[in-house]
Amino acid sequence: MSDTPRSAFLKAVRFDAPDYVPMTFKINDACWRHYEPDALLELMDRHPFLFPADERSPDPTHPSYENVARRDEPFTDDFGCVWTTAEDGITGTVSTHPLADWENYASYILPDPAERSGTGSIDWAAERRTVERRRAEGKLTVGKLRHGHTFLRLCDLRGYQNLMFDFADDAPEISDLIGRLEDFNTGLLSRWLDLGVDVAKLPEDLGMQVGPMLSPAHFRRFVQPSYRRFMEMARRSGAVVHMHSDGDLRDLADDLLEGGVDVLNLQDLVNGIDWIASRFHGRTCVELDIDRQTVTAHGTPEDVDRLIREEVERIGTRQGGLMMVYGLYPGVPLANVRALMDAMERYAFFYA
Repeated sequence: MSDTPRSAFLKAVRFDAPDYVPMTFKINDACWRHYEPDALLELMDRHPFLFPADERSPDPTHPSYENVARRDEPFTDDFGCVWTTAEDGITGTVSTHPLADWENYASYILPDPAERSGTGSIDWAAERRTVERRRAEGKLTVGKLRHGHTFLRLCDLRGYQNLMFDFADDAPEISDLIGRLEDFNTGLLSRWLDLGVDVAKLPEDLGMQVGPMLSPAHFRRFVQPSYRRFMEMARRSGAVVHMHSDGDLRDLADDLLEGGVDVLNLQDLVNGIDWIASRFHGRTCVELDIDRQTVTAHGTPEDVDRLIREEVERIGTRQGGLMMVYGLYPGVPLANVRALMDAMERYAFFYA
């Protein structure tokens, strides 16, 4: 195996025959309270391909929960949105929307991207040192907007129902707010791109269990123009454009690809393996988000193995175009966790 994780990633994106299918396994912080920590540590030790030593936290059993993921500690972010969660480690939801009433808008001030990320302070000098260190070590470098940077941020500020009426009414305030929010996000993204990162990540959930959270027409009118400009910035800098979205994206996929996505991270069974294979196989790189609702949570270890093999066979190619990621959350049987790790390591080399 000659490819490094960085070269395998870039080759998969460019359909340049990587040595293996890049695989990522993320253990949510809440898992360390729900599983026996030693059992998780043993699984990590047994799967060094998924958990390379130089990327592991020194002590993952004692995570530092994000400020938006702390039980019984409501958090007010840089935009004035109040977040609450019932579970340490699980990102909460916004319970107070600072612009629920447009009367508050005249005095509303957005944070400064030179100092704030959206959920807290950001030290750009420290970020530069991190990027330079990783580059010197031959590792992938990534810059990203906060998850939920545009559409979901508008939901956080206005509330979902208010926002849907804003779109339907073409409220003058909403267009102004979108422009100001784009300026904030552009300020963040431009700073990441100035650091010369390999990948620009633009994560934002747009889908529900069935269908998108907003109509395709409203997406094109209010959201896509910002997306397109973000992607143009990234592509001009030479960065790979990586778009993540949970939920059913089938009605928005063409619009996302038209905007300039290089890698689309989307959920497998929500969108359907048949549809994903027919739409992307051999044409656009997919980072497949492995099922967390049915097979891995309620199936057998054999079901888990079959799922991973089928997805690698049907969506990947020898030339690349496929990466896979799984996020472990409490409730998945450990036998299935083990089977999933085994399968991801086994089928990563399916085309080798």
